[in-house]
Amino acid sequence: MTARESAFADPTAQRLQPIATGAEPEIVGPHLAEVLHDARWRECSVALISGGKSNLTYRVACDAGEIVLRRPPLGHVLPTAHDMAREFRVQSALHGTRVPVPRTLYLADAGSVLGVPFYLMERVVGHVCRNQLPPGYGETAAEREAIGGALIDTLAHLHAIDPAAAGLADFGRGAGFMERQLRRWSKQWDSSKSADLPALDSLSDELARTVPRQTAVTIVHGDYRLDNMILSDSGEVAAVVDWELCTLGDPLADVGMLLVYWSQEGDDFMPLFAPATIAPGFPKRDDVRARYAERSGRDLSEIDFFVALGYWKLAIILEGVYARYASGQYGKTDEGFQEFAKIVERLAEAADDAERRLS
Repeated sequence: MTARESAFADPTAQRLQPIATGAEPEIVGPHLAEVLHDARWRECSVALISGGKSNLTYRVACDAGEIVLRRPPLGHVLPTAHDMAREFRVQSALHGTRVPVPRTLYLADAGSVLGVPFYLMERVVGHVCRNQLPPGYGETAAEREAIGGALIDTLAHLHAIDPAAAGLADFGRGAGFMERQLRRWSKQWDSSKSADLPALDSLSDELARTVPRQTAVTIVHGDYRLDNMILSDSGEVAAVVDWELCTLGDPLADVGMLLVYWSQEGDDFMPLFAPATIAPGFPKRDDVRARYAERSGRDLSEIDFFVALGYWKLAIILEGVYARYASGQYGKTDEGFQEFAKIVERLAEAADDAERRLS
């Protein structure tokens, strides 16, 4: 596998599709006409923007304009997962701050017309960059450097927000964040592993032994990366999206996970896919660390622990996906799932390398 090949192509990811399962226009339209006080919404079209095992996102359009609807995935979900009210609350709280988010419009509870909680937000027009930049966008190295810088600066802005001042003091138990993360994901590993992987078991123990002292409690996005941004034509962050993992905790957890996702040219392994950050001009990982440290004023001397944690968590997540595939939950399709076992091993190795740098 070359540096420019993806280590993992998400088999559950979906592009914009004219499929409205879970948000049928004949149900959504009349309800929106009522709650948005505009009869034009009665005759609307609904298209799935993204889906899979995460929350589902739909574009709803009519003569009045376009908005976005978010709801949990189809089928059974855990009671504490896919919490629409939490997403709605954090985005509402951040609106008007230095962290741009889509403006929230309406929240429906579990007794809604869709039978599940869902919420509406404005549609932010811009560029979502996954494994490459759109044609004609970010064409120069300077433009790509600016995109990377805006992404890092926005994360520093997020971590500078006082949760209490934003009305989010009770949004999570900030103290003891890392210990809870380790317990939660160790339990997930024990319940999902399809084969023994001593390296990951050993790494779990080592992370628990070396957890750094928590020095701050901030709003933590939980999955902060380039393709969870909507970028403006000028390369600024127009909106940060996908807040389903947001909580209060250690801000360096966001930085560590960002570094895990931030592949660069020359890497021989890329955890999820070959992201746009490998293009010339994007900051290198060392530059990401330095810029975040400068903008935030935070000490990153123990950041390798959080990088190791990010690799470890991602390995456990992918092992869970592979275990569901192996048990037949995805039917007879292969869709690249066979590669997951190898990827989990590579992630464990990457986590171990990061952990060793702390020694």
